[in-house]
Amino acid sequence: MEIYDVIVVGLGAMGSAAAYQLAGRGVRVLGLDQFSPPHTLGSTHGDSRVTRLAIGEGMAYVPLAMRSHELWREIEAQTGADLLTANGCLILGRAGTGFGFHGKVDFLQDTIAAARAFDIPHEVLDADAIRRSFPQFNLVGDEVGYHEPGGGFVRPEACVRAQLTLAAQRGADIRRDERVESFAITADGVTVRTARGDHSAGKLILSAGPWIAGLLDGELRQRFAVHRQVMHWFATAPPHELLVPDRFPVYIWEATERDTFYGFPAIDGEDGGMKVAAEQFDEVTDPASVKREVSLEESLALFDGLVGAGLPHLHRRRVKAVACLYTTTTDGDFVIDWHPDSEDVLIVSPCSGHGFKHSAAIGEAAAELVTQGASAIDLDAFSLRRFAT
Repeated sequence: MEIYDVIVVGLGAMGSAAAYQLAGRGVRVLGLDQFSPPHTLGSTHGDSRVTRLAIGEGMAYVPLAMRSHELWREIEAQTGADLLTANGCLILGRAGTGFGFHGKVDFLQDTIAAARAFDIPHEVLDADAIRRSFPQFNLVGDEVGYHEPGGGFVRPEACVRAQLTLAAQRGADIRRDERVESFAITADGVTVRTARGDHSAGKLILSAGPWIAGLLDGELRQRFAVHRQVMHWFATAPPHELLVPDRFPVYIWEATERDTFYGFPAIDGEDGGMKVAAEQFDEVTDPASVKREVSLEESLALFDGLVGAGLPHLHRRRVKAVACLYTTTTDGDFVIDWHPDSEDVLIVSPCSGHGFKHSAAIGEAAAELVTQGASAIDLDAFSLRRFAT
């Protein structure tokens, strides 16, 4: 049995980044995934993910987002891949109301505060200014907006593919279609049991996304829940030149006091449609029994009930729709911390639906933690200790 320095379980957003970073440090790393990433069964798919630098979910996230942008550019230079498009991010709220998003009470104002604290270029817009800059949106008239030119979108499948390719080129042992059944803490580190056999290492990174609860037990397991989410692509209406990334930002829109949705420009041309999605946290599921197919009724309900009125260049005809999974914590924040029973096991995964924009830097931080014992970016806000209080 070959012994590794580090085993990474799960090679999606966080795991692929960690494997790449570890291999670049000359670490003997084994990466395991039960499927063949990038795949469409977890959380890391859907053609695009929003990225922004001022993070309304909390100040602790901002250094991760900023570092991730730097890393995406480094990976692009190494591979020639198209990963990050900085076409701007527009957040639309309603004047005089608290904008709740991702478990935070006043997401819009906290975003503005983060931008000011970290000197992130931005502008705050009233409804008239939004109309002048972005006539593609049909406003009610009481909106306020935050526009961040450096925001935009990343391509998740391409990011995973590029990092796994680089990891393998640097000596990482990347094993696809090998399901992890359990792990055991030993005197010398950890042993990971898979459907094909046992593997040993000094350190283990658990980045298994919606499958992570199945590898944990007790109270820790109860901290995580999985929610089915749906992404929809609708056909576009003329003039199409207004909908390309050069003219149309990614956006997050508080459409009503109860409903928020987000979306993207036509990133793959006129025939690819425009992606929009909302989020739900009422129904809990698991990866084994989740409903993977998306009915046409689900898509039309979102269009008719929420997005159609605000996006006049969006057509009611659905191009496609896919489901994905959010693995959420009880407070909506991340967990990046050592297992309570061992500082040889690092939990890096439950990111509550807003993790991809940070994933490159989280992979780097995870590599630093398992090789050096500390990371350059402060991760204390993501400690398991917060649940004890």
